Amino acid sequence: MDAKAETSMGVGADRARSLEVFAAVMRAGSFSGAGRALGLTPSAVARSIDRIEARLGVRLLLRSTRALTPTAEGQAYFQSARRILADLDDAEQQIADQGAPRGRLRVSAALSHGRLCVVPLLGEFVRRYPHIVLDFALSDSIVDVAAGQADVAVRFGPLADSLLTARKLGESGRVIVASPAYLARCGMPPTPEDLRDHNCFNFNFRRIEPVWPFRRDGHDIALSVKGNIEANNGETVAQLAVAGVGIARVGTFSVADDIAAGRLVPLFEDLNPGDVELIHAVFVGGVNMPARVRVFVDFLAARLAA
Repeated sequence: MDAKAETSMGVGADRARSLEVFAAVMRAGSFSGAGRALGLTPSAVARSIDRIEARLGVRLLLRSTRALTPTAEGQAYFQSARRILADLDDAEQQIADQGAPRGRLRVSAALSHGRLCVVPLLGEFVRRYPHIVLDFALSDSIVDVAAGQADVAVRFGPLADSLLTARKLGESGRVIVASPAYLARCGMPPTPEDLRDHNCFNFNFRRIEPVWPFRRDGHDIALSVKGNIEANNGETVAQLAVAGVGIARVGTFSVADDIAAGRLVPLFEDLNPGDVELIHAVFVGGVNMPARVRVFVDFLAARLAA
């Protein structure tokens, strides 16, 4: 940087500081009050005002032993100073947001996956980004991110075509499970076809006939099942399965701990078709994407894909 540019930057910084000093004097009504607010001596404040008046060639303040009275030019200068200082604050805040993300972040996640997989991560996230206010909602209803109902939505399954940005967070397989108590009481079904004689839970948000897929001898088959309970989320049917009420086919993430603890037993794993649901974070991307959205999506991708 050449000397001329350095001099120009120095003058700009001095003028910004002078505006700050003058605004402080106007608010405090005295040099001593402005000095206390800015950490300056009253004489330093007075010299700063003298320099402004000398540069402008007008009197901004009428001084007496008892009070400071702004002139018409002083009032006009004060209004301009407040506007310029506010613009500087806004500019600095925008830059600060890039370095230390802040603001309210609205996130929507599915009930089961959100409670079991996302909620346990939120403590770490807010400790890392203390200036972000996390507004978190669990629901299996689809929120309209493009319409501003949420900043980030964690979604399962295929995504509809839209102008939104989607980032893959992971995937979840499915497993058929029953409790040891249920199997002891009702018997182990020898084949998938025998499931018709068992109480099999289904989801009430499906609009097609409830079927469970299998792969046998390289061929995919789909068998109708029925039961006396339907629910709108996998966690509920998993809990019912643990309680020995019936058999469930749910996302692996919702029953992994129960299987490991022996509370649930996987059935027909040799016939599992290996179907998976992709999990995405959906958000409005682009160059104007807030930093708080970017860091949250990056955080989820790093944790859930691990």
